[in-house]
Amino acid sequence: MSTTQLALLGFLSWTLFLLVLMELMRSKLVLTREVPANGFSPDNAGLSPFMQRLARAHANCLEGLVLFGGFMVLAVVAGKSHVTDPLAYVLLTARIVQSAIHLASTSAMAVTARFTAFAVQMGIAVWWTVKLHGA
Repeated sequence: MSTTQLALLGFLSWTLFLLVLMELMRSKLVLTREVPANGFSPDNAGLSPFMQRLARAHANCLEGLVLFGGFMVLAVVAGKSHVTDPLAYVLLTARIVQSAIHLASTSAMAVTARFTAFAVQMGIAVWWTVKLHGA
């Protein structure tokens, strides 16, 4: 697999990890009868702040996967992964950092750091757009 393909696998795996974590925690809440099985909202409203942040971090990954993953898939399908390979792991790292910060805190400093990680991803996507268009 190319670096781009491995980074995309990492992005998908990270998104799945967040989903599995959320569903394990929700299952515990159902099994302990703290929340009925039909008592969850997509954003985990009414649950702990951590659970709400977890739902948002997972949603952020899904939203980003369409855009950032789309560029990676396009590059691979077009035979241009040489464009995305150099920054693919940087994008994946920035995504994991963004999610981890999201899970850890909502302080002003954490939100700024989280946005910085997201800005790195946006910058990479813009770079890939330019390079893929010209390649």
